[in-house]
Amino acid sequence: MLRRSHSARLAVLAAVAAVAGAGPALAQHKATARPEAPQQGGVVVPKPQKVFPTNVQWTLYSMGGRTFNTGERPSIMLDGQFRARGFGGCNNFSATAYPLQAQHFAVGPIAATKKACEKGVMETEKAFLVAFRTAQTWDVKDGYLIIQSAHGELKFQRSI
Repeated sequence: MLRRSHSARLAVLAAVAAVAGAGPALAQHKATARPEAPQQGGVVVPKPQKVFPTNVQWTLYSMGGRTFNTGERPSIMLDGQFRARGFGGCNNFSATAYPLQAQHFAVGPIAATKKACEKGVMETEKAFLVAFRTAQTWDVKDGYLIIQSAHGELKFQRSI
């Protein structure tokens, strides 16, 4: 019987997923897979992986270093089916979002309602949605969800 290494099994799984159109299942597998660390004294030590906090409401604390006061602050929540829903400051939005291996993050096109608000609120909402859409990595530090994007850092605090 043929024995395959872990990386060979992952390569086969990726090929099957690509043919079967199982992108979300593969993305979840990658998000939860534990890559092996170098051997230490002949023992393979697994590298701990963080798991993206799904089904948790997060409210924007700061964007690009600018702190938000109380009021209508943008928020997001990612459910177990990789659907992000939230509030941009004026409009509600939704998008497909995938936490990927090594704490990378990918967000698909955003669908939003078309409500009009004050000019400043609309500008902030647009900046938030652009930063969220261009998300590249995520992390949870000191109780904050931090999403890094090509347009700056989004720092969220857990909603009560």
